[in-house]
Amino acid sequence: MMRRGLVVLSVMMLPGILLPAQAFPASQSPTQPPAASAASAAVGGLSAERLARIDRVLQQYVDEERVAGAVALVLRDGQPVYERAFGWSDKEAGRRMATNTIFRIASQTKAITSAAALSLVEEGTIGLNDPVSRYIPSFATTTVAVRHDTGVAFVAATRPITIRDLLTHTAGISYGTESDVAQLYEAKGLGPAAGFGWYTADKDEPICETMDRLGSLPFVAQPGEEWVYGYNTDVLGCVVERASGVRLDEFVRTRITEPLDMRDTYFFLPADHRNRLAAVYASMSDGRFARAPEGPTGQGRYVDGPRRSFAGGAGLLSTAHDYARFLEMIRNGGALDGVRILAPRTVRLMTTNQVGTLYSSTGLGFGLGFETTDRFGANGMDSEGAFGWGGAYGTSYRVDPEARLVIVLMIQLLPNATDIREKFRTLVYQALVEPPNK
Repeated sequence: MMRRGLVVLSVMMLPGILLPAQAFPASQSPTQPPAASAASAAVGGLSAERLARIDRVLQQYVDEERVAGAVALVLRDGQPVYERAFGWSDKEAGRRMATNTIFRIASQTKAITSAAALSLVEEGTIGLNDPVSRYIPSFATTTVAVRHDTGVAFVAATRPITIRDLLTHTAGISYGTESDVAQLYEAKGLGPAAGFGWYTADKDEPICETMDRLGSLPFVAQPGEEWVYGYNTDVLGCVVERASGVRLDEFVRTRITEPLDMRDTYFFLPADHRNRLAAVYASMSDGRFARAPEGPTGQGRYVDGPRRSFAGGAGLLSTAHDYARFLEMIRNGGALDGVRILAPRTVRLMTTNQVGTLYSSTGLGFGLGFETTDRFGANGMDSEGAFGWGGAYGTSYRVDPEARLVIVLMIQLLPNATDIREKFRTLVYQALVEPPNK
């Protein structure tokens, strides 16, 4: 296995929903309806009594001040069977968490940008094996930093980087924080000069200008030889812009969020939604949270930024509800509510391991935008064929086609020293009492 740069994924409870079978709504009221009866909550093969364990555990994280607040959402067969908001959206301002709270989803942006790019593949505008240099000329002569006993040498890439490499994170492109390249990246406004590397919301330039500079910098592995987490999907977003002639935010809106009625998903927040944006907190040495500072390593400029850098790798904000609609479209083979976004075979490419053991040799893989579970037991209770990812601010999701589940957890904690994401997913699976393959 060769894998580098996996830096992501590294008080009142509001009334919630335990719903019987019904269509997952395209929009919802900001206020939550009262919980349904225990009998109706059992519909869908999940035990109401066992689902209630989620309430206790997530509330405990809030009570112990390990997280300020959270929103948890579970769909079964496309229907919401669990939806709760816990704690605070902004504790200092006295704002309670609500199910329609908006979160910075950071690297959960990657799946949406990947889907957008694949829509261009489907229509023949771009190809998976196209060289990136066709769209970003600075990628025509990429170099790689290679460490030797006497230091670091910069050598030519052995082959062109392709769009497939970007989608699978096998281009050798990192976030530029490694010691061999950090100073070079910082001088170009990337790596250490961009918050944790991936943050670009404060840049007063189009994302393609940033990616043009990136192409002139050395990468950290040869194309196709290692799985390296980094600016891959930001580069992909620039490819989308140049291939389509449409700015990425507009392309995502017309191809993904508007057709799916994802009304609260944006690259920059409308000013009148400011009070719906959750504050960012940070895990401290004692395990309790403290409010994160302003700036790129804290709250970020997602409301008052220049609104010019639409980062395909980490730029979006969304709600649990909106993101679950995107995931349900993927689980449903590329369509939702009669609207087709992608073909079923394209979704299969996205959700099937495409990198062999480059990502992991213990049963996990990586497709075209998603981490994949290739055997049962490799990732908690995930079924073989499950897929997911998360974001640097603590958000996470998993889709399990065999169990017919979509699981979404939203928090804002960076850095995040808790195990809330793993525990939440386990708590969902232990409530699934229907026998497998039913």
